[in-house]
Amino acid sequence: MTAKPLEPIDWDDFAELHEKSDGGGVFSSAMALRQATLIELVRFVASLPAADREVYVIDKSGDHRFDASEIMALTHRPDYPG
Repeated sequence: MTAKPLEPIDWDDFAELHEKSDGGGVFSSAMALRQATLIELVRFVASLPAADREVYVIDKSGDHRFDASEIMALTHRPDYPG
């Protein structure tokens, strides 16, 4: 079985940091704790102690919400800019 190639990620794409409990929705941008590029927010969350990471999610350009486990998986991608 051949490994499926990774989907490309635009690390410079706009993203927002949220508390997982904020629920998203229409006013999601108003509840954002930070707005930055995806790579900046991934680096921030990855730098936190493991227990603290679970509180946050990253919304990337309105198309995907990354939870803590997905955020940490991004740091192990071969194209992760560190």
